[in-house]
Amino acid sequence: MAQYILGISAYYHDSAAALLRDGEIVAAAHEERFTRKKHDAAFPQKAAAYVLEEAGIGLSELEAIAFYDKPYLKFERLMETYHGFAPRGVVSFLSAMPVWIKEKLFMKKMLREELAKLGQGKPRILFPEHHLSHAASAFYPSPFDEAAILTIDGVGEWSTTTIGLGRGKDITFLRELDFPHSLGLLYSAFTYYCGFKVNSGEYKLMGLAPYGIEGSERVADYRQKILDALVDLRPDGSMLLNMAYFDYATGLTMCRDGKWEALFGLPRRASESELSQEHMDMALAIQQVTEDVVLRLARTAREMTGCKNLVMAGGVSLNCVANGKLLREGIFDDVWIQPAAGDAGGALGAALAARHIWSGHDRAPLPEGAMDRMAGSYLGPEFTRKDAVRVASRHDAPCAVHDDFDALCATVADLLADGKVVGWFQGRMEYGPRALGGRSILGDPRNPEMQKKLNLKIKYREGFRPFAPSVLAEAASECFVLDRPSPYMLLVAPVAEKLRHDLPDGYWEKPMFDRLYVSRSDLPAITHVDFSARIQTVHERTNPRYHRLIKTFADRHGCPVIVNTSFNVRGEPIVCTPEDAYRCFMRTEMDYLVIGDCLFDKTNQPDYGDAGDWRDEYELD
Repeated sequence: MAQYILGISAYYHDSAAALLRDGEIVAAAHEERFTRKKHDAAFPQKAAAYVLEEAGIGLSELEAIAFYDKPYLKFERLMETYHGFAPRGVVSFLSAMPVWIKEKLFMKKMLREELAKLGQGKPRILFPEHHLSHAASAFYPSPFDEAAILTIDGVGEWSTTTIGLGRGKDITFLRELDFPHSLGLLYSAFTYYCGFKVNSGEYKLMGLAPYGIEGSERVADYRQKILDALVDLRPDGSMLLNMAYFDYATGLTMCRDGKWEALFGLPRRASESELSQEHMDMALAIQQVTEDVVLRLARTAREMTGCKNLVMAGGVSLNCVANGKLLREGIFDDVWIQPAAGDAGGALGAALAARHIWSGHDRAPLPEGAMDRMAGSYLGPEFTRKDAVRVASRHDAPCAVHDDFDALCATVADLLADGKVVGWFQGRMEYGPRALGGRSILGDPRNPEMQKKLNLKIKYREGFRPFAPSVLAEAASECFVLDRPSPYMLLVAPVAEKLRHDLPDGYWEKPMFDRLYVSRSDLPAITHVDFSARIQTVHERTNPRYHRLIKTFADRHGCPVIVNTSFNVRGEPIVCTPEDAYRCFMRTEMDYLVIGDCLFDKTNQPDYGDAGDWRDEYELD
């Protein structure tokens, strides 16, 4: 009889559910994709119902449910922190305690009540620690039988960073760093100070960093002030933060604005205000410090474990610039990063920890020809042609239905080459924060206007934000300085030298957007200001339809790369259903939409009378 284990993450941010059948991932999904509420923290009722439905089982058929952290340990950390910092933190204490006393201290009861809405049955509930969930999500799906494990995030119960060893079905922790000393929270403090939203805007800070002026006195000064005043960084990558500058332990903000302004001579940037060169330089300084910490931790992990391979998870592992630098340093032969590295991935890790540690099952062999056990991270819902046709019928929307997929790819390839923007909705939805060709918006990377068009007319987001290239795996080394797969868009690498253009004199003295709109390569829409790109290699085995589209684009137009950005507008979760996709298509200046075999032309669509303004529906992230 098959063993089913359900993993749950909830009640902080990015709730999710994942289901295993005999250790194999059946399905996994973020709750936000169903509720349309970005970073939804509620119990993942809809995501859990989906994964159970995907397996065709009910709650009673589960052997166990694994929740991604230990609530009592987290409560202990809160109480000890408030006690240690008293009398500071009374406002935060009075805000947090009612929720804990009424609900979170009784997590098992609360989970039972939510699970009862899914049907009959009372499977056992397990509570692996937060960083064990992260570590399990990284090691067990990886291709390695043995690996060093590095998990870095804001905070779990107590841990903020761990170094471990994975061998076979076992995970052993060797070292940990505890709250309040946290690389993730340090990076989030700079996210906050640069005017972005914590637990959402960290990737914007990473994207802003290349606009800082490398080698400038100001970047060096900011970096030195971080290391002198904020962080006592040790050679092994451990750190102590100077809590006189931070407020997150007991307060309601990340840092003490007055002390930071006195230290850096720079006020906190107001959200949505103009970005100054000083804030760009600050972003570069903290990015450099972050990379230094990650490299030190990786070297320590190599020394402690003797392993030639590394796996990573935790929110900081989504910093693909640091990941790319880690690879290029050659500390490990290979690095594998969980594509759902943040808290959503904790649902999968909790289930895997239950499978291999609690119930003691060995890992199954890696499927022949597979890169890992994640199935490309295409683990969410899939829809049929009939679903697409129903949406067309509901909205009286004309669409061309193609029985020949090759012909559809040829049509879409030509549309892209003509400068059109195409919504691409195919197969199963992605698990993790990146769109990987299942729920994507596509463009031609050679078009010098594409980056501006996608940011301002499609995504309605900040104009400085870069876009990622999807490249045929077999052609990646021709276009980028990359010698290995990057299927999950978690590595940044330089654009190949032969594709680059010389920069004009005085380039770094130009204002931000003057720099941005200088053509830096033959692929201007995906080449960031420092000649880098966040790369997705597309593999025929894991996404044959997307691979075929890019191959058709390469055959017809000589370019094995297309622009890939997530199918949503700013503040909106990535689309889940055909209805979500059509709504987003009609609310933006997207030119065409492909749902399965159905092609929608914007110029032929009827008036979308109930579209409304997406700004009234979604909070800006």
